Amino acid sequence: MDPCVLAAEWQVAEAAALVRALPGWSVARTLVVPSAAPGSRLVFGKGNFQDVTEKIKGCQDITSVFLNVEKMAPPTKKELETAWALRVFDRFTLVLHIFRCNARTREARMQLALAEIPLLRSSVNSDPGQQYQQGWGSRYIMGSGESPTELRARALRDRELRLRRVLERLRDKRRLMRKERVRREFPVVSVVGYTNCGKTTLIQALTGESALQPRDQPFATLDVTVHAGLLPSRLRILYVDTIGFLSQLPHSLIHAFSATLEDVAYSDVLVHVTDVSHPDAELQKATVLSTLRGLHLPPALLESALEVHSKVDLVPGYTPPCSGALAVSAISGRGLDELKAALEASVLRATGRQVLTMHVRLGGPQLGWLYKEAVVQQVQELPEGDAAHVTVVITQAAYGRFRKLFPIDAPSALPH
Repeated sequence: MDPCVLAAEWQVAEAAALVRALPGWSVARTLVVPSAAPGSRLVFGKGNFQDVTEKIKGCQDITSVFLNVEKMAPPTKKELETAWALRVFDRFTLVLHIFRCNARTREARMQLALAEIPLLRSSVNSDPGQQYQQGWGSRYIMGSGESPTELRARALRDRELRLRRVLERLRDKRRLMRKERVRREFPVVSVVGYTNCGKTTLIQALTGESALQPRDQPFATLDVTVHAGLLPSRLRILYVDTIGFLSQLPHSLIHAFSATLEDVAYSDVLVHVTDVSHPDAELQKATVLSTLRGLHLPPALLESALEVHSKVDLVPGYTPPCSGALAVSAISGRGLDELKAALEASVLRATGRQVLTMHVRLGGPQLGWLYKEAVVQQVQELPEGDAAHVTVVITQAAYGRFRKLFPIDAPSALPH
């Protein structure tokens, strides 16, 4: 089949999935129509516009139209809605609608409100019906001679400032939470990927957290959620579940959720999940990488990211085409042990931890100190009975403190 036709079909499938993500919404009909040249007044050429209009008017059961384009100019949207007598959505407005349905925390709702500001502002600036009173109006009724358009624009500016102040306070709260995690020396692993690629399901499989309820729909996760898990060494880590990415979204929408995505920049390890059962997996992978680069993450974090190919149970006989990628199925369990081992190696390397076996005298404070300040993997008593070989996962800082407190035992530490 022609690759262009395949690409169009995949785009239609993704567009339909976005529509179905809204409660009570369904897809009555799909059309693949060439779009007009950039800068055209309407999305379609004249002939295609007439053809689409006839088909829309021939469907009596539809209540709105979704055009799978990034963002329409307000005059274009208004003209199409007038011609079809229906509400018209582009990717930006439809995704905003999905966000409204899925925003559950105060922070998500604030970020959504901020993301809507550019849309509301462009609507104000392009509404000719508000211009007739430009510059006239009573100072007692409408301020200092402001027109309705100017009043609305000022109200939006004030709202934007209020939202940014609230989000900055929430950002400060996140910083305090991150400092607490650093103080307690919990390694952080951020899981990122295209929307609906299986991030939450993977985290559930890695942590065994039954409270996690993955949903098979785009943007089921809008807030950063943190989940504790154990690595094979018994080292406790925190998995950060992030908002999914999507192609063809205005930068302003991603920027509005930057406070949420800020947590990714402070991770020790990044896990990039790609749904290899999706026909457009390579494009989705490229979209995620492009978005991550736009967040200005530390280069070392990006370069050391673990690449996970998920949902391999849906692709019989799948083998990753690139070295270093891990084939994983959260459903069948394939590759989970290999992923945990790779995570452990990456976390130890990123956080400066090491696995050491120490000769520790029993009955003294050393063993209790290690249980408190490190992760004790094994205690093997020696024949003499008053000592043991203790294997621990320990940070360089903690090991330095141990050597200072118990200098006699320090030389007997052996790296693994």
